[in-house]
Amino acid sequence: MGSSYESIIVRDAADDEQAAIADVLYSAYEQYADILPGPRWEEYRTSILQSVHSVGPYARIVAVSGEQIVGSVLLFLSSDAAYGRPELGLNAPIIRLLAVAPSARGQGIATKLIGEAAARALELGAATLHLHTSDMMASAVKLYEHLGFERHYETDLLNGETLVKGYYLKLRHAAWLQAGHV
Repeated sequence: MGSSYESIIVRDAADDEQAAIADVLYSAYEQYADILPGPRWEEYRTSILQSVHSVGPYARIVAVSGEQIVGSVLLFLSSDAAYGRPELGLNAPIIRLLAVAPSARGQGIATKLIGEAAARALELGAATLHLHTSDMMASAVKLYEHLGFERHYETDLLNGETLVKGYYLKLRHAAWLQAGHV
């Protein structure tokens, strides 16, 4: 892609950018198609599309390079809004479907998107920011842990046979966020 970290703009998505967000999500998550056999991959793609077009997200945040969306993340305010799972008891901000286009990876875009979501969570008065992920997303897990996300075992869930692990970030203790390193 050739753009620098400083030239990446993080902003709210416009209403007419949902298709572009879906394209980034599909290209970013396509690497898991071989791990999720046949119907499971198609179910996951459908879930991605439904999340992008649903009214549930509090914010659709995008990273833009030039005129092109190169990353996105959805911010929800509860587990009910994020997953239709009120029984998880999360009435705090949750990020879902963090994605960076394969051609734009390695530029810190995911960190910028998480930082923006975390800043918005702080503005809302939240103490924590939550997410769920699985072991198949090893590079994402590594990033989350590097940024200070901790396991939140009480919010783990099963999606078929896949353990989807809960994580949370204590916003006021995230030194990288407080220092403005996003």
